[in-house]
Amino acid sequence: MHNTKIQHISCVIIAKNAASTLTNTLDSLACFDEVVLYNNNSTDSTQDIAISYPNVKLIQGEFIGFGPSKNKAAGFSKNDWIISLDADEILSDDFIQNLQQTKLNELCIYTILRENYYQSAKIKYCWGKDIIPRLYNRNKTAFTDKNVHEAIIEDGFHIKHIKGAIKHYPYGTISDFIIKLDRYSTLYAEDNAGKKSTSPLKAIINAHFAFFKTYVLKLGFLDGYPGLIIAFSHMATTFYKHMKLYAMNKSLKQ
Repeated sequence: MHNTKIQHISCVIIAKNAASTLTNTLDSLACFDEVVLYNNNSTDSTQDIAISYPNVKLIQGEFIGFGPSKNKAAGFSKNDWIISLDADEILSDDFIQNLQQTKLNELCIYTILRENYYQSAKIKYCWGKDIIPRLYNRNKTAFTDKNVHEAIIEDGFHIKHIKGAIKHYPYGTISDFIIKLDRYSTLYAEDNAGKKSTSPLKAIINAHFAFFKTYVLKLGFLDGYPGLIIAFSHMATTFYKHMKLYAMNKSLKQ
């Protein structure tokens, strides 16, 4: 536990129906003076959990795509330094300790190692060494406006790493994979309709390669049965994002 409050950085989270993971996330952020939680139409106890934490500023808002929503949520923070988190991520004590000792530079964006889990099993191969930019100054940069696969705009910035980890628990059940692949494939198609072309053949070829890449090239089979679920999910997501894009492009032409 950390007694010193972090007052110059705001944690910003967008959440929808995140009750199953949110408590662990917010518990890990107790040392932050401000956590902005942007809640989009949750129907579970996400809101009740959020308001039980004195350092959480709860904002109600519509989901307008991951990039735009994260930028909108950051606008509600009192600090310019933003650490962007998901509602299924936990900051490690090591990271928080190293963060407290880091003198932040506005010309830098800071990366974090993310350790990914399926239930309680650490996934070592399918999702690989996941080092991601998460800490930035909102006056200097922002997220891209992509609906999915958004990223902090890095052009012109130095990239520095802060030791420690985020522990990521994106899937608690097999059904979670199905729900998310449907959502993400739709967002991808909406993002690229009229901009990218595809075909049923591309959908089949790319889907099979996604499985082969995850399960064989990345040694996903060494992750055990979760590795098979993840590889198949990557295959299904790839297939449906191409087919949804193909259908949307056909509709636009008609």
